[in-house]
Amino acid sequence: MPADPLQILKTVYGYEAFRGAQGEVVGHVMAGRNAFVVMPTGGGKSLCYQIPALARPGMGLIVSPLIALMADQVAALAQAGVRAAALNSDLPGEERRDLWRAIETGDLDLLYVAPETLLRGDTLSRLQRQPLSLIAIDEAHCLSQWGHDFRPSYRQLDCLVEAFPETPRMALTATADEPTRAEILAHLTIDETDAFIAGFDRPNIHYAIAEKDNPRAQLKAFLKRHPGESGIVYCLSKRKTEETAAWLRTEGYDALAYHAGLDKAEREANQLRFQHGEAVVMVATIAFGMGIDKPDVRFVAHLDLPSSIEAYYQETGRAGRDGLNAETLMLYGPEDIALRSRFIDESDAPDQRKRTERGKLDALLGLAETASCRRQVLLSYFGDACGPCGNCDTCLEPPKLFDGTVAAQKALSCIYRTGERFGQAYIVDVLLGATNERITRFGHDQVSTFGIGTEHDARMWRAILRQLIALRFVAVDLAGHGGLSIAPAGREFLREKAPLMLRVPPEPRARRGKVERKGQAASVVPQADQALFELLRQKRMEIARAQNVPPYVIFHDKTLVELAAARPTSRKAMAEVPGVGEAKLERYGPAFLSVIAENA
Repeated sequence: MPADPLQILKTVYGYEAFRGAQGEVVGHVMAGRNAFVVMPTGGGKSLCYQIPALARPGMGLIVSPLIALMADQVAALAQAGVRAAALNSDLPGEERRDLWRAIETGDLDLLYVAPETLLRGDTLSRLQRQPLSLIAIDEAHCLSQWGHDFRPSYRQLDCLVEAFPETPRMALTATADEPTRAEILAHLTIDETDAFIAGFDRPNIHYAIAEKDNPRAQLKAFLKRHPGESGIVYCLSKRKTEETAAWLRTEGYDALAYHAGLDKAEREANQLRFQHGEAVVMVATIAFGMGIDKPDVRFVAHLDLPSSIEAYYQETGRAGRDGLNAETLMLYGPEDIALRSRFIDESDAPDQRKRTERGKLDALLGLAETASCRRQVLLSYFGDACGPCGNCDTCLEPPKLFDGTVAAQKALSCIYRTGERFGQAYIVDVLLGATNERITRFGHDQVSTFGIGTEHDARMWRAILRQLIALRFVAVDLAGHGGLSIAPAGREFLREKAPLMLRVPPEPRARRGKVERKGQAASVVPQADQALFELLRQKRMEIARAQNVPPYVIFHDKTLVELAAARPTSRKAMAEVPGVGEAKLERYGPAFLSVIAENA
């Protein structure tokens, strides 16, 4: 293996130059320095540790959280001609012995290991006897006790500082706000001067957030824009996951369910089908998480509110890892806000943790309710910035605002006059002066707020109430069948009579995605190259099935797009296409050049 990082980049990975901060990070680690790297998903974090691990003397040790993620990385490296392996609890005895022989004879370039395996038995002491080029801790946010993916075993990795004092340490993540970043640096004894914060923007992702209207109709309209493409649909509960997957199958989609309640064999089989397929929709809880290294996920939908902006960023970030256009949609309603609040209030966490979690929920609701660019709000949470992006729903269809001061006063007054125990639909009926048996029976056709809201229709009042819940002016009692009550902030608003601007909800046509959007995944391949791109995909799938590996470890979609555009006629010309390294050119060049020659 050559010792020059740029030569490795070209010969192994097929790229002419580093992107963004990659070159700076690689040079820093080549000099034997520690590094903390925050880089958006799809930004090339793995090259930041793989290349110096290959260029420096010794074996690279990579700590990674999930077996599936390690298997994916190892398979992709093997295709590129790199000697990589994963040490985990699933390895049979003979394979484990063979792997240790390869480690001890220096026949391995990179070793992936889960933190639990690394810290178990004599693994650490055996590795101390081997020369290591570096230690990289991937998904480093897992060690933060405030993070959404906290893994207790990650907290014990500080022992690596003492066990390998002369070996460069790297911590890498795509998801870390400022407190989390500070915690990682302190815990792994990495100096602030060794930090590389490369930004959080994913410009290829279209962000959209909408009020739940008819969630299945909204999801169906969203998926229609992604025929023949892979994606993820996140749900909060196991039951909803299975019901949604079953419904999607009746709609003609190759949909699978994934959640922690499934037995291990079924979970693994479903994940394998998702990784190896090109048009599989995975309907999942957050149990389907960090093990997703599939670069051609073209969409991510949330049918329920995530727990925080970090979780939202991490989950949506599984789309478009290859840098091609991808689309996201999050649906939420008052019941989601109330449920998330209830999770926090009923948890056994100390008060400080609860306050932190409420703050994170408030930040997410701020993102959901913003009238400005979603990307600006999202990035500002992580201390990053951008101009209006032109690739989110609020940029493409700016929401209208109105002075909602009086409307909010009427809604809060109606909640108060009816006893602070009825749900949203009932409050809306009273405001609109609906005459029904229930309202008459409770005598609420006689209260002063009966019929005072006829200037708005029911859809508008639902949107107003949803925003008041998001602002914490109104509390929802889930245990009491969704009864609304005035929260302390709502009482202060009534006392102060401060002006309040609210959003006008979009028309149903726009909410259900029938408006043409910039940056859709449908435009990934120019029309002139579409037919050849599909033939190249077919050839890739044929090769992948023969080897029983995911198609994307052969070539990423992005490389196929480049091949379809460049239409190389020789091995030399194909070697110039980004993503075609020497090993892949030798192995697959003839097959793909043949497809191009026959269909150019």
